[in-house]
Amino acid sequence: MEVANQTIVTEFVLLGLSAHPKLEKTFFVLILSMYLVILLGNGVLILVTILDTHLHTPMYFFLGNLSFLDICYTTSSVPLVLDGFLTPRKTISFSGCAVQMFLSFAMGATECVLLGMMAFDRYVAICNPLRYPVVMSKAAYVPMAISSWMAGGANSLVQISLAVQLPFCGDNVINHFICEILAVLKLACADISINVISMGVANVIFLGVPVLFIFVSYIFILTTILRIPSAEGRRKAFSTCSAHLTVVIVFYGTILFMYGKPKSKDPLGADKQDLADKLISLFYGLLTPMLNPIIYSLRNKDVKTAVRDLASHRCLTQ
Repeated sequence: MEVANQTIVTEFVLLGLSAHPKLEKTFFVLILSMYLVILLGNGVLILVTILDTHLHTPMYFFLGNLSFLDICYTTSSVPLVLDGFLTPRKTISFSGCAVQMFLSFAMGATECVLLGMMAFDRYVAICNPLRYPVVMSKAAYVPMAISSWMAGGANSLVQISLAVQLPFCGDNVINHFICEILAVLKLACADISINVISMGVANVIFLGVPVLFIFVSYIFILTTILRIPSAEGRRKAFSTCSAHLTVVIVFYGTILFMYGKPKSKDPLGADKQDLADKLISLFYGLLTPMLNPIIYSLRNKDVKTAVRDLASHRCLTQ
């Protein structure tokens, strides 16, 4: 029986835009600008939810967690991407790759669960407003947020533990900007069916279940809103959940676009398709974290007021 030529992989080579060096400086500026917007926007949201006592409610506590999560998610990958644009040989150590995969997988799963928790908060607020202070007490919403983080982290730990135990056969080139678990699994010289099944189950749990929960919650929410007799009452009720609904649509819409888009069958356009796939994968991780604070700032009166108060207080202090 032949034994595969297994080698100890100590680092991976990230191709990124190596085949398109003229684009690297342009995308460096673009990605850096988007990253700074993400840090500023989400940082301001975290700040106002902490400093403004009017925002010390379950909804804004979850929003602060979402903003912190978006900062962590982008920070786990964007600095490496920016460094890759400036470095001739783009490499990452095996351990660094494992840490990056863990963080990105954990943050993605946590966001799915957290959006489901936020949907439940909006359901209780609109469908059972009299019971809201009891159901969504601090003793309830703090453990809900903590469980979201723990669930995402535990799921990621299982996936990465299975991946790093696989043997590799010498090929250590990843055709992406960052370490992606599927790209790493393709380099293994062993049966990865267990990994694929495990990831499939995880996707059902952390993508499918929250989507179903959010969908059912909004059916009850919309049914309750439509029963409100006055148009002004319906408008006010819907405004309390419109920002969250928009964030959900953007988050899952980008996932569907990324994984559901048809592949090009033209062999002459393979290079262009490869470049497009890389850029879509890159901007997918930046679009939602950048838009979340913008959506909540534009569609939420309380957040806009808190940001204005924070800015005016800063100006008066100076």
